[in-house]
Amino acid sequence: MQLLVFRALWGMTGPLHQQVEQVAAAAYDGFELWPGQWTISRQEIMKLAADHGQKLVVGAAIEDQDQIERTLNELAAFEPVRINLHSGRDNMNESQASSFFEEALRVEAQIGVQVGHETHRGRILFTPWVTAHYLRRFDALRITADYSHWVNVCERLPLDESAALALANRRAVHIHGRVGYEQGPQVPDPSAPEYASQRAWHEEQWQEIRRLHHEANSHYLTFTPEYGPPTYLHTLPHTHVPVADLWQVCLWGAQRARETLS
Repeated sequence: MQLLVFRALWGMTGPLHQQVEQVAAAAYDGFELWPGQWTISRQEIMKLAADHGQKLVVGAAIEDQDQIERTLNELAAFEPVRINLHSGRDNMNESQASSFFEEALRVEAQIGVQVGHETHRGRILFTPWVTAHYLRRFDALRITADYSHWVNVCERLPLDESAALALANRRAVHIHGRVGYEQGPQVPDPSAPEYASQRAWHEEQWQEIRRLHHEANSHYLTFTPEYGPPTYLHTLPHTHVPVADLWQVCLWGAQRARETLS
């Protein structure tokens, strides 16, 4: 099984071609972006990726059920390795959320690309127990594991949610490898010793996902060290100066993934 490490373009600046050149030069396997945030065409994005030997993960936020079919078909046209979705809203009731996933899974069965519904604050899958409920209800439902949000929402490392984590890890098709902590979805620098316990817990989950992919004879496991710019990244008061270098933080996360998950 091959580990594919992607660089999220979130927080990068400059024209897209320069960003892709920088990502490729840093030996990432591909890049992850939300195409709807760019004005250039699908064909231009795909050509940039191909010219630099980069694979694609594409994503979008879909809050309403009537957006699902159009959005998924548009994303699938990029021929990505994975599609990542911010799915629904956290205030959806049982009926609304179930209907959302029913429609999403119907379309997913037609497009031929694996879709991960992200475990993200503000979305349907914003806690371990809510996620477990829908994973048990829908056998085909797959997730993007971004457990940094769960640590933040739970305000603890969710050690008491082992059953939900076991199910989530088994259904994960993509990892957003960002270390969160009890008071926020992103530690300033995951290499810092003061966050060793949080990093160890996240890495334990990622390694279990890797083990399960290996057991299932998956061709590859996709991983994005998805650390974000301010205000995800802490800043000094009154100055808005970041307390860490985002590019270096992501590079450290990428190298750490290669060391621990390959």
